[in-house]
Amino acid sequence: MSNRPIKVIVGSRNPVKVGAVRNALVPLFPGRTVDCEGMHAPSGVPDQPMTRAETREGVLNRMNYCRQHGGEADFYVAMESGVDVTEDGPGNFGYVAIAHADQVSVGCTAWLPLPPVVFEALLDGEELGHVMDRLFDTVNIKQQGGAIGLLTDGHATREGAYTQAMTLAMSPFLHPDLYGAD
Repeated sequence: MSNRPIKVIVGSRNPVKVGAVRNALVPLFPGRTVDCEGMHAPSGVPDQPMTRAETREGVLNRMNYCRQHGGEADFYVAMESGVDVTEDGPGNFGYVAIAHADQVSVGCTAWLPLPPVVFEALLDGEELGHVMDRLFDTVNIKQQGGAIGLLTDGHATREGAYTQAMTLAMSPFLHPDLYGAD
């Protein structure tokens, strides 16, 4: 295997998202340098996606923007946080999309149940990060522990959730023979 650095374009300049990509890839490629470069990549969906479909569309739009405008890279990665309602109530989650050559893998974070007061503010047009900042008297929590960190008293974080989703979504690239792409 080559020792050249692995270049990754991340569809965000948010340090939480860039850090999650780095945290996921470094252990997967021991002995290799992982160079993660964040860039602005528009989602093409509202700032606060309110359905799984809208969130998935946003993450794929960001990933494709990186592929088209990010220059040469080994991986193009995007992450998009969204909200939806299931039979268990409203919740927050995030999608991860990874492109390597012609192959794309999409993964998802765990589900974070949202308090009714938070969901009501989202229905009124606010973004999750802004609602959480107001309720918990924080500043720019989406570039820190996120709603996940606040609602779990720091026992889980936004970066940790994205790191896990990123690691899981890398499976097709680690075992292309099992996923039908080699």
